[in-house]
Amino acid sequence: MSMFRSLRGYNYRVWAGGALVSNVGTWMQRIGQDWLVLTQLTHNNASAVGVVMALQFGPQILLLPLTGYAADHINRRKLLFVTQASLGVLALGLGLLTVTGLIKLWQVYAFAFALGCVTAFDAPARQTFVSELVSEDDLSNAVALNSTSFNAGRMLGPAVAGLLIAAVGTGWVFVVNAASFVAVLCSLRLLRPEELHVKTSGHRARERLAEGFRYVWRRPDLRAVLVMLFLFGTFGLNFAIFISTMSVKVFHAGASRYGLLTSSMAVGTVIGALLAARRARPSVPLLIAAAGLFGGGLVLAALSFDFWMFAAMLMAIGVCAQTFTTSTNSLVQLATEPAMRGRVVAILLAIALGGTPLGAPVVGWVADTFGPRWSLGVGAAAGFGAVLVGLRYLVKHRALHVRVEAGRLRFSVQQPLADARESGHSAQT
Repeated sequence: MSMFRSLRGYNYRVWAGGALVSNVGTWMQRIGQDWLVLTQLTHNNASAVGVVMALQFGPQILLLPLTGYAADHINRRKLLFVTQASLGVLALGLGLLTVTGLIKLWQVYAFAFALGCVTAFDAPARQTFVSELVSEDDLSNAVALNSTSFNAGRMLGPAVAGLLIAAVGTGWVFVVNAASFVAVLCSLRLLRPEELHVKTSGHRARERLAEGFRYVWRRPDLRAVLVMLFLFGTFGLNFAIFISTMSVKVFHAGASRYGLLTSSMAVGTVIGALLAARRARPSVPLLIAAAGLFGGGLVLAALSFDFWMFAAMLMAIGVCAQTFTTSTNSLVQLATEPAMRGRVVAILLAIALGGTPLGAPVVGWVADTFGPRWSLGVGAAAGFGAVLVGLRYLVKHRALHVRVEAGRLRFSVQQPLADARESGHSAQT
């Protein structure tokens, strides 16, 4: 199977092109926002960066009853027109305040919350819109290529942002991001509606978010995966704090080197996304392996004594993090029936991003109180915790079997419930 097979379709090609440009701008803004708070509006205060992250991702939980319903019942293309245009306007407003020198910390907090509210509606619609751009057979590949595009933006955006901040200041980073939304709006306009794979929303009995929670609760495979994601996302995916504090407090680097560190990790995430694109179907054992390697990578990163060693470890961590998150997204979407997909994906995103209000302030406090290296230790513990949850699921549901043959330990992993349901049999690996 081709690694880029989803690009054969016109609609996905157009969408991917516009999304790549916008993703570069989005990552430029993230770097600019963190740098603005950490070095210009505070004196290297990691807790303030944690508050910004909490405000930006908190609405994922607060608005969950509405966002999943919107993704399932409102025309996703039209919804994305509104959300993407709104995100562009907010980026422009933040940029103008910064360029004119009027920006205050409370205003950054306000913009972060507003961005979070819009993103809460945008993210589940954008994630599930992929299922309308490609056939069911190509969905896993399209999700992985979406992640590749997002992380290509993560690779290019921070490097460009670092150079732009050093040359003309932080405010212009936000203005450039505002302009990048024109690309994704144009791509939405150019799509061919008659070629979209639109699914029906199901019966009225399922038109409540509560049914989405009940649906997940009845599925032990989905429960285990989402608990793993909660630990991983809440305490592990706080790279804005990890990288900024290590860059400023440990390695005493400037904006350009800060951008370089973020881009180094992004190289790993692009590799991880491309590897995921080659994979036909993800599995729970793959998530366990990725979470374990992620935790080990963070331990080694915390022990790094050199800037370049830290950059290399970030690249390896990026591969593991992207493997975990992309595989989780694909596994959940493939295991969920189309009528429930929007609500389940909204729950997934609320767990992945909505956990940040809990984790980011804690990680920021640890970085301020005990040092940046200890904050990386918190992320490592989250990765190892996710491993334990995954192993418990495999053992409890008799998916993991350990036996002794000829004096050797042998492990066999039964195919996860979602995969077994699709193929009608159990596979051994």
